[in-house]
Amino acid sequence: MSNIAQDDAIIRPPAIGTRIWNSTTRILHKLADEPLGMMGFIILAILVVVAIFAPLIAPYDPAAQTLSDALQPPSLAHLAGTDEFGRDIFSRLVHGTRITIQTVLSVSVIVGPIGLVIGVVAGFFGGRTDAVLMRATDIVLSFPSLILALAFAAALGAGLGTAIVAISLTAWPPIARLARAEALVVRNADYVAAARLYGASPLRILFLYIAPMCIPSVIVRLTLNMAGIILTAASLGFLGLGAQPPLPEWGAMISSGRKFMLDYWWVAVMPGVAILLTSLAFNIAGDTLRDLLDPRHARS
Repeated sequence: MSNIAQDDAIIRPPAIGTRIWNSTTRILHKLADEPLGMMGFIILAILVVVAIFAPLIAPYDPAAQTLSDALQPPSLAHLAGTDEFGRDIFSRLVHGTRITIQTVLSVSVIVGPIGLVIGVVAGFFGGRTDAVLMRATDIVLSFPSLILALAFAAALGAGLGTAIVAISLTAWPPIARLARAEALVVRNADYVAAARLYGASPLRILFLYIAPMCIPSVIVRLTLNMAGIILTAASLGFLGLGAQPPLPEWGAMISSGRKFMLDYWWVAVMPGVAILLTSLAFNIAGDTLRDLLDPRHARS
């Protein structure tokens, strides 16, 4: 029994915790040479801090209406101005950060495991299983993700929870295709062949040897997808299918401020700038992660 345990330890790939720690350490060391990537991660860190401490950072209640202060321009009293109900736009943007981060994390937590499982199962087993799963993936990919999310949101009803579900139903196919491509390579690795020789079951090989090797690529893909998730969520909010008033969702804020665009530009522009900066930060962070985790980049 001891020999079998030793052999199993030899053929087993490095533990997922060890790989994540090594990758994180390597990324932190190399970020010093990536000022643009560092900027993206700093912006994301600031957004997370703002989302956590929103009640302490916001100077006003985001839902409090003061009609006498309606449509005030940006000033020291109201850094981003006020909307048509006299609500402080900066406070609403701060609390809206929490909604945005919640949406991004919720969708990522849902689509990451779903896409990973579908992809590695298709890539590992191949044959009819691969054909069925990939045809289902291709069907979802054949529709524009925003249009499909709108259809799901309209069918499920308006609300933040249904918007998260609608976006999740359209965001998993790219993850599945990436995981499948990784699984097709990993399933031919020497340690997988050795595990088969030692009698490891297909499920054990799948979830202990193959799936963990696909996780770093899936994390990078999820980071790159977060900008699209933000834009889709903002689009649903703009059309009234996302978070409902009085929740300060950025897309809904743009929708309510578009009728004042010519005379009171800040009502719609401020949440638009927030969406732009957040999406840009996620794109920069995702590109940096992809470059740092790419072996060709590491060799260079």
